[in-house]
Amino acid sequence: MSKFFQIALSLVLMAGLLAACQSGNKDIRQEARQSIEGVNNTVTPQNPNPMDPAAAQSSPVPSGPTTEMVFTETEFDFGTVKEGEKVSHTYKFKNAGKEPLVISNAQGSCGCTVPKWPRDPIAPGKTGEIVVEFDTRGKAGDRNQKVTLTANTNPPQTFLTLKGKVEGDPNAVQAQPQLQINQ
Repeated sequence: MSKFFQIALSLVLMAGLLAACQSGNKDIRQEARQSIEGVNNTVTPQNPNPMDPAAAQSSPVPSGPTTEMVFTETEFDFGTVKEGEKVSHTYKFKNAGKEPLVISNAQGSCGCTVPKWPRDPIAPGKTGEIVVEFDTRGKAGDRNQKVTLTANTNPPQTFLTLKGKVEGDPNAVQAQPQLQINQ
């Protein structure tokens, strides 16, 4: 494992501990401390080297204690919208496990799908939200946009979906190159 990833995970967990300490909640502070001590300095990289076939076949494995994230919904149908609109949806979840929930990454299926997720650990029994925004510009047709969440859950990845139809502007005429023939 890379020292960089070990340091990065330590910093994320320490930030969670700091946030817990600042909140004044001793239970959260104790949970975060246990979470940090349970890591044992092992880290699984979130973005394996795509040139390494072994790394490409393996999926991230949580290190340290795991917990359970339960969503009220993982799929949202936004219906039909006009191209160029921005669609936004909030996915609500609860940490249903016994350990602090740490979402280490949230990645949209393309640059037009952008998730915003809590960076601080979510205490057991507490709730959180992930807001996903989809920019429909240039995306006419049926859409099925995915967001992949990576957290200290088992399995480590959870998928959220935004789906619907984007209607293109019928008045928009794409410029066609004009061929001129000199006679």
